[in-house]
Amino acid sequence: MAQPDRPEGRPLVLAGYAVAFAAAAVLFGFDRTLGVVAGALNVVFGIYFCRHLAFAVAAARWAERDLLAADVGLDTYTPPVAVLVGCKNEELVVDGMVSALLALDYPADRLTLVVVDDGSDDATGPKLDAWAAQEPRLRVLHRAPGAGGGKSGALNEALGLVDAEIVLVFDADHEPEPSSLRRLVRHFRDPVVGAVMGRCVIRNGKDSTMAGTVFVDYLSGYLVNEYGRQALFELPAYGGANCAVRMSTLRALGGWNPETVTEDTDLTLRVLMAGQRVRYDVSAIDFEEAVVSAQRFWKQRYRWARGHQKCLRDYWWPLMRTPYLSPVEKVETSLFLAVYHVPMLSGLGLLLTVLRAFGVGDLPVIGLLPLSMLLFIGPLAELCVGLLVGRVERRSAWRLLGFLPAFALSIWITSRAYVDGMLGRPYSWVKTTRSGATSTVRPAAHVPVAAPVTAVPATAPAGTRPRSFAVPSAEER
Repeated sequence: MAQPDRPEGRPLVLAGYAVAFAAAAVLFGFDRTLGVVAGALNVVFGIYFCRHLAFAVAAARWAERDLLAADVGLDTYTPPVAVLVGCKNEELVVDGMVSALLALDYPADRLTLVVVDDGSDDATGPKLDAWAAQEPRLRVLHRAPGAGGGKSGALNEALGLVDAEIVLVFDADHEPEPSSLRRLVRHFRDPVVGAVMGRCVIRNGKDSTMAGTVFVDYLSGYLVNEYGRQALFELPAYGGANCAVRMSTLRALGGWNPETVTEDTDLTLRVLMAGQRVRYDVSAIDFEEAVVSAQRFWKQRYRWARGHQKCLRDYWWPLMRTPYLSPVEKVETSLFLAVYHVPMLSGLGLLLTVLRAFGVGDLPVIGLLPLSMLLFIGPLAELCVGLLVGRVERRSAWRLLGFLPAFALSIWITSRAYVDGMLGRPYSWVKTTRSGATSTVRPAAHVPVAAPVTAVPATAPAGTRPRSFAVPSAEER
């Protein structure tokens, strides 16, 4: 079930919005038209506020208990598994990633590790070859520069090298806990499960203010938002890394879609429309690297917004027609798809507030209050619960202040992505730049000379992997 060929842009729709607003302003008056827009925004923000609050309550009530739940079914189901990783110019992080993959706790005769060098022009290829020369469990596939398809193209090409029941995907900067593979795979005993997502934790939250902000954002996203979608609707998303998908499902869907820059959201929707489900395992933990600068944040979130918004345009109507989702599930899926439009609408709401302050728009103040309240209180509730469930030190609460500039930046990013997408401006997959400053694994005795591993700081206790990187650990203090 490959994605049908659809045009990227909708310029006539974008022009229609402008014409409709201008016509309404002429027929009903500018102030009244702004009042209707503000009322519509209040409805949208009210719905998202209730959604945020429901997720926060669910996480506060049950998430911590699930994190500490018994290890059920870790040893009783071990089907053949293939782990795939795409790498493009990842010399700074590839050693930590390979070390973590080799440490995965799974029967060696049922595990295949494939790392794709996707046309790298740095030391990624030689490092991978050095690892493969000493580790028979590791296969390295070299793609020619310009092979195309981005991450999806690399993963699809790797599929030809494996014969397994389950496929796991990690990004090059990810370092999974040894038990994460077993925790993800156990869910596939249920035949209705087509894909499973694990929880990602930022490991370099102390590297910069931006990395610390992303650390808190991930606590909210994984411990609250995705947990809430699983607990309340059983509709979490396949996240693209630290995720597993059933091989038969993946092949039936035609693999990953190379025409999208967010192959994870795309696959999530196609799995649902095929009549299967995605599960979320909050205990399957994987450590990844956050962006450390506003420029890298822009590039990463622009790609996410551009791809996510395109998925809404491409899949909303087929999802509304699928017989595999209930009406409530279709509403929740629509809200999930529209999530990268909300910051853009938030910017419009703030603009209406500013206009009203200067006397533009005949709107009562009480009519605009929900705009400002609902814009922030719902997401703030998720962020706060994420900090509590994640058991982050109290002084990390100050990192919430970092979300004010990050929120403003997100408004601009999503707005720009929306306009570019609707106009059909070309865009291809762009990798996130890594720093490689922090790792959760220690060098092994058999590390190839050509591929030194970046160790964790010497203050970390031997044999342990830190749970939080936002603040110094007790040993460091």
